[in-house]
Amino acid sequence: MFKRHKFLASERKRELTSPGATRSILKNDLRNFHSLSQFILSAGPLKSTPAVKHSKTTHFEIEILDAQTRKQICIVDKVTQKSTIHDVKQKFHKACPKWYPSRVGLQLERGGPFLKDYITIQSVASSSIVTLYFTDLGQQVSWTTVFLAEYTGPLLIYLLFYLRIPYIYDMKESSRRLRHPVVHLACFCHCIHYIRYLLETLFVHKVSAGHTPLKNLIKSCAFYWGFTSWIAYYINHPWYTPPSFGNRQVTVSAINFLICEAGNHFINVVLAHPNHTGNNACFPSPNYNPFTWMFFLVSCPNYTYEIGSWISFTVMTQTLPVGIFTLLMSIQMSLWAQKKHKIYLKKFSSYMHRKSAMIPFVL
Repeated sequence: MFKRHKFLASERKRELTSPGATRSILKNDLRNFHSLSQFILSAGPLKSTPAVKHSKTTHFEIEILDAQTRKQICIVDKVTQKSTIHDVKQKFHKACPKWYPSRVGLQLERGGPFLKDYITIQSVASSSIVTLYFTDLGQQVSWTTVFLAEYTGPLLIYLLFYLRIPYIYDMKESSRRLRHPVVHLACFCHCIHYIRYLLETLFVHKVSAGHTPLKNLIKSCAFYWGFTSWIAYYINHPWYTPPSFGNRQVTVSAINFLICEAGNHFINVVLAHPNHTGNNACFPSPNYNPFTWMFFLVSCPNYTYEIGSWISFTVMTQTLPVGIFTLLMSIQMSLWAQKKHKIYLKKFSSYMHRKSAMIPFVL
C-alpha cells in the first residue's frame, strides 16, 4: 500500500516537471486573470476626483474725470465686484497722493449726489468700464471731532463767565452783590447738559466714520460758542435779576430740566442699541423704562426732550439770550425731526401709526 502511494506521488512530480504541465498552469493563470479583469470592468469605471471649479472674478476699470473740466485724472484698474467706493478712493489716493480719501467726492454724473463709501462698484457699474467724476470736497474733519469741539467749547466758556474773570466784569460790582441761588443752579444744569453730550459722544453714540468739511465745524462752533458766551454773560452778570415768580418758578423748571435730560439720555441709549428681528432692524420700541414711553407718541423723542430741556432752562433763568437760542434750536430740530419722520414712514410704516415727528399731536 505504501508502495502505491509513493508511485502516485512520483507520477505527480513527474507531471509537474514536464513541459506540458507548465503550459497547463499558465493557461489556468491567464484564465483566472481574464476572469478578474472582466469582474473589475463590470463594476463600472472608477470615479475620478472632481476638479475644483474656480469662480471667475470680474474686474472693472474706473475712469476718473474732473467734474469741472471733464479731463481724465487717472484710471484705477483691477477693481473687483465687491470693492467699494472707499476702496476706489484709496487707490485713487495712491495714484494721486495729494488727494486724501476724506476729501475725494465721486459722482456717477456731473451735478449728481456723491456716492457713499459703502456702495459697491457692482451696484453702479453698467459695463466693465465705469466713469466717475471727481470733486475736491476741501479740508475735512471727522464727525467725532466736530461733536467734541461743539460741546467742549460751551462747557469751558460758561465756566469762565461763572468764575467772573476780572476783565469780563467789574470786580467792585462783583464783590458787592451776592449771587442769587439760580445763578449757581443754572451753571450746574448747563454743565450737566454738555457733560452728558460729551460722554454720549464718546461712549453711547455710534458716530459715523465719515467726514465733513472744515467750514461746517467752524460754523457749528461759532453758533454754539457765540450763544454760550451771550447766555453766560447775562446769567452771571452782577446785575442779573432773578425770575419773577421766585423760587417756585426756579424749582419747577429745574426739576423739569433734569427729567428731560434723563429722558434724552435714555432715548439715545435705545437709539444706539435698537431692537432686531432676524436680519431686519425694527423701529425702537418702548421698554420698561418710563422715559422711553415717548416712542408711543413721537418718532424722534430725543428732540422732544432736548427742546424740553432748553424751554425749562429758559423759564428757570428768565433771560432773553436763552429764549432766542431755544427758539432757533426748536426750528432746527423740527426740520431734522420731520426729515427723519419721513424716512421712518418709508421703512417702518407699521410702527408710525398716529405718531408725530417731535411734538405729540402737533408736529
